[in-house]
Amino acid sequence: MVRIRVLVVDDHRIFAESLAAALAAEPDVDVFAAGSGPAALRCLDRAAAEGRRYDVLLVDADLGGALPGVRPAVSVHDGDEEGLVDGISLVAGVRSAQPGVRTVVLAERDDPRRAALALQAGASGWVAKDCSLSRLLTVIRGVLRDETHLPPALLTGVLKELTAARKHRTESERLVESLTPREREVLRCMVAGLGRKAVAERLFLSPHTVRTHMQNVLGKLGVHSTLAAVALARRAGVGPADLGPAGRIGVEESSSA
Repeated sequence: MVRIRVLVVDDHRIFAESLAAALAAEPDVDVFAAGSGPAALRCLDRAAAEGRRYDVLLVDADLGGALPGVRPAVSVHDGDEEGLVDGISLVAGVRSAQPGVRTVVLAERDDPRRAALALQAGASGWVAKDCSLSRLLTVIRGVLRDETHLPPALLTGVLKELTAARKHRTESERLVESLTPREREVLRCMVAGLGRKAVAERLFLSPHTVRTHMQNVLGKLGVHSTLAAVALARRAGVGPADLGPAGRIGVEESSSA
């Protein structure tokens, strides 16, 4: 019998323990639980190092930080690192680090926008937390066959969100393409969080010249602030500049993510 390794990631302990216990009753399912995003990433890394990769992650859509340590009935690993990893960010991180692992988002409410974001991040499904165990098992086995599962009531809304997102991305890409190579270089520095002085030092330009480039970037992108320019750049797939030795940032064109 081929066994399915499932990791439940939820900071609501009672829910995580109950779901893990229910899934563990299935003869072909091995289930574990993590109480936070960082704890889940540790579990994934450890399992991969031991040659026991997980097959499916069930991730809380509203995942927050670690909860105070309470001894659970089912082993829940606590995340004690500083900082939070939300559910959709965790999905994206898992897709990048271990693309063979399927992720399914568990949500308390239907939300087309967030469901679309989850799919864009790499999730294979969006399921209500109060769905039946048989439905959840169908989804788990389905995503392992490369199926995508969404509640029927969300399909229309998710398609609209994905279409709108693609339209915005296409427009953002068009605007970024209007920049000169030097302006794109400056934009990547802005995405990396560098201020005018730091950009000037890194690119061996005068602060005045950098200011002019930044103004040109804002004008061509049709925005009025650095934050807005960075947001648009991210939508267009522009990554941050590689902050290596000063003066050695390559002119890397925007790439689709």
